[in-house]
Amino acid sequence: MASLYYQAGREKQFLFLFYVLFLSQPLPPMAATHSHSAYSGPVIPATPLVSFLERVQETALQTYGKPNFDPKDYVDLSLKSNLSITRDTFDKLPRMANGSVPVENLERFIGKYFNGAGDDLVYSEPVDFVPEPHDFLSKVENPEVRGWALEIHALWNNLSRKVSSSVHDHPDLHTLLPLSKPVMIPGSRFREIYYWDSYWVIRGLLASKMYETAKAIVTNLIFLLDTYGHVLNGARAYYTNRSQPPLLSAMVYEIYNRTGDVEFIRKSLPPLIIEYQFWNSDIHELIICDAEQSDHSLNRYYAMWNKPRPESSTIDEELASRFMNVSEKQQFYRELASTAESGWDFSTRWMRNSSDITTLATTTIVPVDLNIFILRMELDISFLAKTIGENTVSEDFLRASQKRQKAFSSIFWNEHMGQWLDYWLDNGADSEEPQTWKAENQNQKVFASNFVPLWIDVFNSDIHLVEKVTKSLQTSGLLCAAGIATSLTNSGQQWDFPNGWAPLQHMIVEGLSRSASTNARRVAEDIAERWMRTNYVAYKKTGAMHEKYNVEICGDYGGGGEYIPQTGFGWSNGVVLAFLEEFGWPENKSIDCN
Repeated sequence: MASLYYQAGREKQFLFLFYVLFLSQPLPPMAATHSHSAYSGPVIPATPLVSFLERVQETALQTYGKPNFDPKDYVDLSLKSNLSITRDTFDKLPRMANGSVPVENLERFIGKYFNGAGDDLVYSEPVDFVPEPHDFLSKVENPEVRGWALEIHALWNNLSRKVSSSVHDHPDLHTLLPLSKPVMIPGSRFREIYYWDSYWVIRGLLASKMYETAKAIVTNLIFLLDTYGHVLNGARAYYTNRSQPPLLSAMVYEIYNRTGDVEFIRKSLPPLIIEYQFWNSDIHELIICDAEQSDHSLNRYYAMWNKPRPESSTIDEELASRFMNVSEKQQFYRELASTAESGWDFSTRWMRNSSDITTLATTTIVPVDLNIFILRMELDISFLAKTIGENTVSEDFLRASQKRQKAFSSIFWNEHMGQWLDYWLDNGADSEEPQTWKAENQNQKVFASNFVPLWIDVFNSDIHLVEKVTKSLQTSGLLCAAGIATSLTNSGQQWDFPNGWAPLQHMIVEGLSRSASTNARRVAEDIAERWMRTNYVAYKKTGAMHEKYNVEICGDYGGGGEYIPQTGFGWSNGVVLAFLEEFGWPENKSIDCN
C-alpha cells in the first residue's frame, strides 16, 4: 500500500490514499482546513432543540433558584411532541419581571411536554455478564476483598443501558444520540456514554471477562466518529462541538490483546486513522521549533465552540458576565469548552491566574498528556496495522511516533525537575506560525499529568529515566495517604488538590509497574494499594463507588467543581478491577484504612 505525504515546511503524513482505499465515503467534515488562531476558529451550530432547552434551563434557574439546581437535567429532557408546539406553549407561559415562571406553571408545562431526563435510556442486561466469571481475579486471595470485587463486578449490571426505540424513531425529539449497541454509563447525572471514561470502563470489563460488552462500546464510539468526524465528548447533541482525550486506539488494542480478534482490528483501523487526522487538523496542530532548530508537530485541545456549553450554559453565562467585550466572551466560552475537551474540567492547570477561572487559556497550552495519548495512538495504529498486514501504514505511523518521542525530550522534558511539563504558547501568538521554544514557557507547577508519559513503553522501558521520574514523583508532594493528588493547589476546582481521579492513578501505576526498576514497581504497588483501600472504605461507608476521592483521607470521596459529587462509577470501578487483576490481594492482609 502506498501513502501520500503533505509538505508544508515539514514532512507531514496524512495517508489520504489509505482513506480512499478503505472507505467508500468522503473524508469527514473536520478534514477541512480552518484558521487556527487562538482567537478565532470553527463553530459547529447547536441544534434547534438544544437551543430551546437552554432557554428552558435558564427559566428553571430563575424559577427554582440555585440550591440543588443541575443545568444538565434540562438539556437531557426529551420532547413528547414536536418542537414548534412545545416552544409556542413555552413562550406563552406567564412570567415575572425577572423572567421566572410560577413554579406550578413550569412544573405543569415540563410534565405535559417532556419526558424525564434519562427516560430515553432503558436498562439492558449485558449479554456476557455472569455473577462470577471463570478465573476471575485469581490473585485476590482475601475473601473480604474478593467479595467486594464481585460487588463491583455486579455494578456493570447497574450501569448497562441501551438507547430506547423512541430515539431511533424520532431523533429530533431527543438530545441523546441514536447508538445501536448497549452502553455503560458512568453513573448519576452522566446518563450517556462518555469518550475517555470508556477506556477505563473497558479495562474493568476485560477483567470481568465481558468482551462483547467492551466491543459494543467501541462500536458505538466508532459510530460517533463516522458520523461527526471525531469521537464526541459524550453521546449527546450538545457535545458535537468537542471531543475528549483520544483513547479509542488504546481501547481497540486492549480488546485485541485479550481476544485476538483480528476482524475487530480490520473494522476499527480505518476509523482510527480518521481520528488521527482530526487530532492533527489545523485547529489542534502546532509547530514548535526547539533549541536545536528542529521543528516539532504537537497538539492542543481546541473546541469548535464559542458560546456557553449547553449543559452548563447558566453557569457559563454568569462567569462570562465579567467580560464586557463580545469577542472576549466568545474566547472565554471556547476556553471553557476546550477545557471540557481535556477531561480536566476544571483545574488551575489551565488558568493564567490560579484563583480566577475566567483566566482559562487551554487553547494556548500544549499539554503533556494529550501528546502522550496521540503518541500512543501512533504506536497502537502501527501495531494494529502490522497485525493485519498493512506494513506500509505500520511503518508510517511508527515514524510519526519516533518524531513525537523526540519532541518529548526537547519540548516537554525538564531535567532539573525530572518531569515532563506542559508548554505555554506565547500569549496572543498565531499558531499558524512555528513558535520558538523558550524554557520559561514550561509550566513548572506540579500536576499528576507531568508523570503520565511513564504510561508509554518507550519511556517506562528506560530504567534510568524511570528511576529519575520515580524519585521526582516521590518528592513532588502529590503522593498522599490515599493516592496521587491531581495538583498541589486547593482551588475548589475538582481537578485540583485534594482530589484524586482513577485514570491518573491507573496510568502512572501501570507505567511504573511495567518498568525494570525495583523501586518504581514498589511505588506502583504502594499507590495501587492506597487507592484500593480508599475505594473500599468509602464503598463500605456509603454503599457506592465514587467519581473521585479525597486523597488526603483514606475512605473519603472528593468534592468541588460545578456539580455535586457523583456515584456509580464507571472508571472508578474499572480501575479497581484492573488493579486487583494486576496486583491481587494477599489472604491475610487487611484492606481497612491503617
